[in-house]
Amino acid sequence: MRLYNTLTREIEPFRSRDGQVGIYVCGVTPYDTTHAGHAFTFLVFDTLVRYLRATGEDVTYVQNVTDIDDDILRKAKAAGVDWQELGAGETASLQRDMRALNALDPDHFVLATDHIPEMVEIVSALVAAGHAYESGGSVYFSVDSDPDYGKLSGIPRPEMLAVANERGNVPDDPKKRDPLDFVLWQVATPGEPTWETPWGPGRPGWHIECSAMATQYLGNTIDIHGGGSDLIFPHHESEIAQSELATGERPFSRVWMHAAMVAYQGEKMSKSLGNLVRVNDVLASYPADALRLYLMAHHYRAPWEYVDDEIDTWDGVRRDLVEASEFTTFGRDIVVDVSSERERFYNAMSEDLDTPAAIEALRGVAQVILESPEDEDSRDAQDTLRELADIVGLTFDGEG
Repeated sequence: MRLYNTLTREIEPFRSRDGQVGIYVCGVTPYDTTHAGHAFTFLVFDTLVRYLRATGEDVTYVQNVTDIDDDILRKAKAAGVDWQELGAGETASLQRDMRALNALDPDHFVLATDHIPEMVEIVSALVAAGHAYESGGSVYFSVDSDPDYGKLSGIPRPEMLAVANERGNVPDDPKKRDPLDFVLWQVATPGEPTWETPWGPGRPGWHIECSAMATQYLGNTIDIHGGGSDLIFPHHESEIAQSELATGERPFSRVWMHAAMVAYQGEKMSKSLGNLVRVNDVLASYPADALRLYLMAHHYRAPWEYVDDEIDTWDGVRRDLVEASEFTTFGRDIVVDVSSERERFYNAMSEDLDTPAAIEALRGVAQVILESPEDEDSRDAQDTLRELADIVGLTFDGEG
């Protein structure tokens, strides 16, 4: 298989290590319901996991939930609810939505708040090595201590600072030595949850959470680290820096894989903007396969815009696939041959997870079946149809 690696900016051969593949995907901050942008990202990696397993790899799939975060605390306070109850409720909603879309459960679905000791251990290692410093009860990563900081995003420092500021960085924090330094552990304000540490009570910063969880389950070097492209900087950039300097091992991840952003009504779909297409709303009107086909008809690296009525086209494709799966002929002498379409499917999937081309190959299998004469046997072809459909996560459930 070949995959585009954000770190090298090239499509590279990907090979497992002795048949083992560890995948870590950054999950949600659970303060609102799952939208189509989330679903696109998670179904990309769900499909990758399915394909790798179908080709014989032993995959360990880890996905996290950032269940302690400024956004959760802010929304819980505004709504007058407990932050843990808010996070637990939205996490359960995410799991329901993804299971409804036939997404596989990750092997490890992990909460940040369950891994505080691992975070403290990494922060302590960074402080001891001189890559982090305590100031006013908080601990900051010293960006100047890492000459490779910026290697993932490839953006110049002024742009780094602008992007970081948009995503929660406080450049004029008087406790920081450098405006770009980021918080590893922060002093909590009154009323916020805290954990005891060598630096006093506080709570974790955003980036340290994923470093702790990824290394806990997959070791100091993981195979594929994924997430949305909006996480490249500062989140994934900072993960690399703190992880590699804490463990002394490089690379933190062999491949960095990012799903493009999904727009809606002219802007990036996001909880903060409120322009959401909620998964549960779509599934109230369409079978899961229709939404899954619509999402996977877009290449994972290409930004695109969700248009409400376009899913109707993909519901029609779903109906054709269901019809082909049920349209059996039992001829004795000639077997319907879909080997070329099957090869086309696997070639597409192996070339940077080209799901649009793979779905076209799947449609080609269905077309051959539906156009086969009655005296030809389509049962093997239908087995192939179901084999390939399973790799892209289709169930053929729902009304035909």
